[in-house]
Amino acid sequence: MTALIEIVAAVIRDDRGRYLLVRKHGTAAFIQPGGKREAGEDDLAALARELDEELGLTIIAGSARRLGIFRASAANESGREVLASVYAVAVAGQAVPRAEIAELLWLDPQDPPPVVVAPLTRNHILGRR
Repeated sequence: MTALIEIVAAVIRDDRGRYLLVRKHGTAAFIQPGGKREAGEDDLAALARELDEELGLTIIAGSARRLGIFRASAANESGREVLASVYAVAVAGQAVPRAEIAELLWLDPQDPPPVVVAPLTRNHILGRR
């Protein structure tokens, strides 16, 4: 049985339709912003905390739309899978890599750069409206 990592993840798009992805220090794959819930947090509280800590972004009130729960191979932990509650959100602020985030990328799905993209992003996020 594969060990599951339960997370909450954000789909953030700009006015050109590009997706915001992040890469953590010491990893190769770009992933959706987000992370693990802390004790007592619901999905949106955890997502708001993670976006603030990692990127300095604030979720615009009322903008969150649940896209679903998706399971995929973990991008940065061999032999594990993520179970991700995924939300499309609008944000305020300028995304800046903070905390464990080494780099961010605005990915155009019509012209993707030659980077490693997490299975969750590749298989369940890109191309969604």
